[in-house]
Amino acid sequence: MKLVVDAMGGDHGPAVTVLGAIEAVKEHPIDIILTGDKDQIEKELKKYQYPKNQIEILHCSEEITNEDKPVASIRKKKDSSMVVGLNLVKEKKADAIISAGNTGALLAGGLFILGRIKGIDRPALATTYPTVKGASILIDSGANTDCKPRNFLEFGVMGEVYASKVLNIQNPKVCTVNIGIEETKGNDATKEAYKLCQKANFNFGGNVEARDIPSGYADVIICDGFTGNIILKLTEGIAGTIFGLLKKEFTKNTLRKLAAGFLKSGLRDFKKRFDYTEYGGAPFLGVEGNLIKAHGSSNAKAIKNAIRQAKTFVENNVVEEIAKEISGLGEDQFD
Repeated sequence: MKLVVDAMGGDHGPAVTVLGAIEAVKEHPIDIILTGDKDQIEKELKKYQYPKNQIEILHCSEEITNEDKPVASIRKKKDSSMVVGLNLVKEKKADAIISAGNTGALLAGGLFILGRIKGIDRPALATTYPTVKGASILIDSGANTDCKPRNFLEFGVMGEVYASKVLNIQNPKVCTVNIGIEETKGNDATKEAYKLCQKANFNFGGNVEARDIPSGYADVIICDGFTGNIILKLTEGIAGTIFGLLKKEFTKNTLRKLAAGFLKSGLRDFKKRFDYTEYGGAPFLGVEGNLIKAHGSSNAKAIKNAIRQAKTFVENNVVEEIAKEISGLGEDQFD
């Protein structure tokens, strides 16, 4: 298996992408192509011992930054590490691409270069969401701010495939995010989406309220990208606040520090559950190719896990499985 890593993507550039790639090839039987500035990449590679036959560099003269306009940068910066990587996937010279770069540009590149799976109206970001039961899939988590009923159904289909194939959840329960569990709640789009999902082939569990999402009530949480991104950012904020408060309380005096010592293992496991670096990244589902978006502030561990995620994604033929499920929907469901 050959995977592309956009070495220039993310807040910390080649330093973390190169180290993440090295750690990944030491753990998995894969080859990695690092796209980006050759001099910068080689400088980082020289710091480590690694299996040199598993990592190669493809020099790119351009870089897409977070300040660049998404569509314009994809069209104009043809020799950027991101565009070159996407083209490698399109040309079947690589099995997947992992990038922590400009989210808008990566999504635009996924659409323009890889294209959509036939029958998909809008591809979506599927983020792994930590719950009491383990993990759920939140889709869409930021790609589409406004959605039609048809899109919610597509998100449900794609999320169900990903949850079952990659997270190994048997018969995942798919739910729509709403302000109440009743079928009559919500706006016109969500009410119509409810009706479409009722007829779908997946295990539809109805509506789920935001307060029940962390419990793991739904294995696949479907919503528009505006709502999904708010859920994601709010959860990150609450988790960070809780960890901060716990640390403050457990370091107030000697007795509490001793208590923290006894609880250290449990607290570490608790924090690990909410650590995005454990999950790697979010796949952009619905495009004709394997594309993983890593967090912009990813460290080497997050990049390594995003590469692992891409490997699992490829091994389970997620793109092909989505195409198969979507082809079975029939246009009459969207009338």
